Amino acid sequence: MHPAEGFLMPHGPSTPTPEPNPEPTTPGPEVAANTTHPDGAVPATGAGASVSTSAPQSWLVPAFIVLTVIALIVLVLAIQPSTTNQADPQQPPVGTEQSTDTADQDTQGDTDAVEPPADVQGPDEVNIADIERRDPNDPLAVGPVDAPVVMVVFSDYQCPYCAKWSNDTLTVLENYVDAGDLRVEWRDVNIFGENSERAARASYAAGQQGQFLAYHHALFPGGEISSEQVLSEDGLIALAGDLGLDTDQFTKDLTSKDTAEEVAKNAQLGLDLGAYSTPAFLVGGQPIVGAQPTDVFTSAIDTALQG
Repeated sequence: MHPAEGFLMPHGPSTPTPEPNPEPTTPGPEVAANTTHPDGAVPATGAGASVSTSAPQSWLVPAFIVLTVIALIVLVLAIQPSTTNQADPQQPPVGTEQSTDTADQDTQGDTDAVEPPADVQGPDEVNIADIERRDPNDPLAVGPVDAPVVMVVFSDYQCPYCAKWSNDTLTVLENYVDAGDLRVEWRDVNIFGENSERAARASYAAGQQGQFLAYHHALFPGGEISSEQVLSEDGLIALAGDLGLDTDQFTKDLTSKDTAEEVAKNAQLGLDLGAYSTPAFLVGGQPIVGAQPTDVFTSAIDTALQG
């Protein structure tokens, strides 16, 4: 922090302004009597008169003594602080160190105050089975369980880039799914709030009836996100009816505790892996962030197939 401007200004008493000299006056007899002539003699005021020259010197001796005393007092005061510091028993002598016992006690105190952090589980330490589940009963997956490549999608139903990716790229990757080369598993992170979480539960409920992918695309019509009206509970149930799903069973699964727990678990997994923005992907264990061009995904899948 830079010092305040006021601290840069000089402090202490200012130099007094000199007063104008008084008008010269004619010296009186006493002054004239003490005036020295050019030859150094003091003129007499009369015959046999003598002028004492000791008067001007009478105050010089006391003044010299006073000045000497003041100088001694200032000198003593200037020396005293350094002497006090040297005699301070709390200050260790120069060149000495604290004892090892004291240092150990200080270190122990710090250790007790702040516990060292435990090992933090990072993305490299997450079990790959928690990401690529390959669960045949996973309602949020398409493609064979034993496909050579698994792609995990971290998405949100209110994310416009997720909608664009589903419309432009997912439709191309479905060719790999149909060929048995790719399995795609969704983990919705629901970073946009309540509507996103509700839509994730709805897609899970549709998946319980084997219609996840159809419902997923219906939530992103034409590569756009759905309106709040569609994402309301009534709107989601109506959408299920439009796709020919059993709306009673759909409603039951949409509002069930098990569905809410699964959706929350998927969202937490995404956050644990650092998927704070959507979409994000893992293709054969390799991350891809954002709605990249389609050939980025096809190249990644082809490379994984060759490996």
